[in-house]
Amino acid sequence: MNAWRTVQLARHPARPTGGELARMASDYLFELRGDGHGRDDPSVLAGVAVVSDHHLVLVAVDKGRGTEERKKRRQGMPLPEGFHKARRAFSLASKLGLPLLCLVDTPGAFPGAEAEEGGQARSISRNLARLVTLPVPILSVFTGEGGSGGALALSLGDVVLMMENAYFSVIAPEGCASILWKDAAQAPQAAEFLGLTAPELLRLGLVEGIIEEPGEGAHTDPRSAALNLRRAVGEHLSLLKSVPLANLLERRRERYRHLGHFVELEDVEEVQDGSLLASSS
Repeated sequence: MNAWRTVQLARHPARPTGGELARMASDYLFELRGDGHGRDDPSVLAGVAVVSDHHLVLVAVDKGRGTEERKKRRQGMPLPEGFHKARRAFSLASKLGLPLLCLVDTPGAFPGAEAEEGGQARSISRNLARLVTLPVPILSVFTGEGGSGGALALSLGDVVLMMENAYFSVIAPEGCASILWKDAAQAPQAAEFLGLTAPELLRLGLVEGIIEEPGEGAHTDPRSAALNLRRAVGEHLSLLKSVPLANLLERRRERYRHLGHFVELEDVEEVQDGSLLASSS
């Protein structure tokens, strides 16, 4: 299965949403609303839950079902108040000493003017800072789309899992194609170049595991998909809860310090077109 096919399955209109998976996978779920400043973003579901006998705090991006609901939830693109709401849930997990489970399915943070005026980038960065130091086990699962900073704001976990047909990318394939080839129709080729599939991210060490989906994808049997998710959550939380907190925090810091690779260039010269040319490395 190529990368573009994975993108299509992650976006399938019948694919179970983060909210639906959260409810089907939970023995108990009590939803909490509000960002603490008089606003609430319905694209982010937050609450306390029981999953596979684990009491936890849950945050899930919910695209909604049907035209009206998807419009209301902006197809799973959170506003700043959505990230504030998630951060309140993070703090609740810390206060209660409960593990945090994040289910990620978003094309990205909402790009509208009102989101920028509300401090979208600041909201995302505050979530990242909070997750790095949160004194509880964190499990993040990509259940569908994983777009850029909007997804990253919920995915700095001690363990990061992906459902089989989920993806995670710094940019949507259409956006990448528009930049590289000035043609969004080249999105399938861009998807291959981006290396956004679960097997590729597992190979790179960016995720720890892949959750199998039934049939041709989660949309063909949502309850089985939720059962597989539930089982994976139970297994990984049992392991995470057995790690002493000090070790868990240190391991988390080291995990994110060592992600990615870079090369230092010496004798760098700027050429006329503004690009950099290295004579040695």
